[in-house]
Amino acid sequence: MFRSVLVANRGEIAVRIIKTLRAMGIRSVVVCSIPDRQGLAVRTADAHVVLEGATATETYLDIPAVIAAALDSGCDAIHPGYGFLSERPEFAERCIEAGLTFIGPPPAVLHASGDKAAARQLALANDVPVVPGWDGDDDDGVLIAEAERIGYPIMIKARGGGGGRGMREVTAPEAMPEAVASARREAQSAFGDSRLLLEQLVVAGHHVEIQVLADYHGNLVHLDERDCSVQRRHQKLIEESPSPVVDDALRGELTAAALRLARSLRYVNAGTFEFLVGSPATSGRRPFYFLVLTPRRQFEHPVTELVTGLD
Repeated sequence: MFRSVLVANRGEIAVRIIKTLRAMGIRSVVVCSIPDRQGLAVRTADAHVVLEGATATETYLDIPAVIAAALDSGCDAIHPGYGFLSERPEFAERCIEAGLTFIGPPPAVLHASGDKAAARQLALANDVPVVPGWDGDDDDGVLIAEAERIGYPIMIKARGGGGGRGMREVTAPEAMPEAVASARREAQSAFGDSRLLLEQLVVAGHHVEIQVLADYHGNLVHLDERDCSVQRRHQKLIEESPSPVVDDALRGELTAAALRLARSLRYVNAGTFEFLVGSPATSGRRPFYFLVLTPRRQFEHPVTELVTGLD
């Protein structure tokens, strides 16, 4: 059991983690920027460390400053919450080097999940279907040629990052060159990685995600699914559970696929395996395709907690 945990975040997620630490009898320390030093997280935690700066880059994203705050305040571990440093493998590595427990997946998992092309290959290697597409050479000419091969409509995606950045729907060949250029610019700006991949656009699909928990002893469980299909500009608006399109048979397939992928990665901690569920075939069965692994607690976690009663 940890004696003291540094919460490297702010706002709702920091308060949520602090409350659970208190319920477990663990001392909580939260970092804060100068503008956030009067926030609820600071007032809720047992202690706080002010990071000298106003912007996220100067404070919550400053890896040496966050690790120094944990060491100076006598913490055993760091909980990154979501956003900020939660998916940065170099941060997890620096925590381990400093003798701190990173409360999240191992660095190797963070490295593997950061590239959507690599994630597609991992799924195929574990007999989990992916949307037909292209994740090889992403030269503009190659992408345009591969789009013709796959067939329109096409979805262009950034290989790194998420949150809908670097995504473009393309319905006709003449729109492809500008869409590739635009997606590449946005991906470079948002993630510092301009690489792209292509997937066939699944029309009227449902975005279904499986919540998984794993420990260091190889034990894996799933907590069923959430459905986040109601979106605007690829940003989730409504999260619900159970999914209105997932029956018991499909639930069994989706959860088995998620656990299979988690086991192959030697996953540890909380994570979400996200899938696209298509319209029913003539047989009545809905096809599904692996989309991405989110290697952290998601901001949608309260939906699963309310349904399952688990913290």
